Amino acid sequence: MSSNLSDLIRKYYSSYESKDRESLEDLLSDDFTFSSPLDDHISKRTYFQRCWPNSETISVFHIEKLFEKGNEAFVRYECERIAGPKFRNTEYLRIEGDKIKEVEVYFGSLPEAVVGK
Repeated sequence: MSSNLSDLIRKYYSSYESKDRESLEDLLSDDFTFSSPLDDHISKRTYFQRCWPNSETISVFHIEKLFEKGNEAFVRYECERIAGPKFRNTEYLRIEGDKIKEVEVYFGSLPEAVVGK
């Protein structure tokens, strides 16, 4: 499952880079939840309403670290935006079968515009 898990996770980020919502929807389970410091276990539907519009600002994800164990993984990445500063986050992903069931985001360095510098 390790190479499949890694491939699935890379496709998740690639969907944002290519602005391919349909691809991303296919990667997520029907009962998918997303959490971050700004979101508490939001549904798949709310995730696409609230988070997907950010895809328009994303150029590329540089995956710096990807640690897997069983059906779980931690990913640290640096994200380049189309305009504006880069930022770095860590995400925990839980997989069930061949779908992403849960994503928890831990903010790292935030863009200057967000922190007001």
